[in-house]
Amino acid sequence: MNKLINKLERRFGRYAVSNLSLFIIIAYVIGYILTLTGSVEFIALNPYKILHGQIWRIITWIIVPPSALNIFTIIMLFFYYSIGTSLERTWGAFRYNLYIFSGILFTILGAFFLFAVYSLMGYPGAAIGDFLANAFSTYYINLSIFLAFAASYPDMQVLLYFIIPIKIKWLAYLDVAVLALSFFQGNWGIKVSIITSLLNFILFFFGTTNFRRFSPKEIRRRAAFKKQIRNAAGNINRTASGYTGTPDKPQGSIRPYKHKCAICGRTELDGDDLEFRFCSKCHGNFEYCQEHLFTHEHR
Repeated sequence: MNKLINKLERRFGRYAVSNLSLFIIIAYVIGYILTLTGSVEFIALNPYKILHGQIWRIITWIIVPPSALNIFTIIMLFFYYSIGTSLERTWGAFRYNLYIFSGILFTILGAFFLFAVYSLMGYPGAAIGDFLANAFSTYYINLSIFLAFAASYPDMQVLLYFIIPIKIKWLAYLDVAVLALSFFQGNWGIKVSIITSLLNFILFFFGTTNFRRFSPKEIRRRAAFKKQIRNAAGNINRTASGYTGTPDKPQGSIRPYKHKCAICGRTELDGDDLEFRFCSKCHGNFEYCQEHLFTHEHR
């Protein structure tokens, strides 16, 4: 899965939409305006009407607000903008785009799948379309953004009701419990909507074991590792041709070396008692001295 994402990013990464969360909030503002004018029913995700010529609904349903407009909704929109922006900075614009748009695509496919099933069962197409238009929205896609943020920043604290400090992972557990309850109590429209909207979370976090390298903790670890190498390299006198000075030679004199530690930069010329080994768990030919062979972070 991760190899596929990397391949897609190399090919299509330049087309990623930066600051996608802002565009999502703007789309919801337009949706609330249409709700006030009574026009929102003409843009909802209705497979029956899409198949009968109203193809704009494949896109316009995205701007339908997931809930009524009130002060709580406004606060939640700012919250989702904040966490979405944080995820984009952590993952990169392309991966964040892919996460959002895959959730949208899976939801559309789920709506048409359920429409086909009900149609084969003999239900009237117009009634099925109206039923699905009410069942499918971006509510669960937004919830998948929150779950992704909680998985990336599990120990971050937020103020529940602006008073109670709580780690975000506990809120995520609560949301998962509510989701499970809604799934088992809801109709098939709700069930399929939940499954398809959260498929992006399942694929991104369970479909690959390497996606954790995009977590903030892993990103900080890699940055610290690179800084450590740069600092070590700056403390060792060596030339661009791969030679180094030694304690018994003045600076500027050169002698060839065969082994060099990837962490501290020491070579066999820095001491007769130094030993060097390659690490079989690192990707690449990285050699380490005996001090760093078992203590370095694998690359």
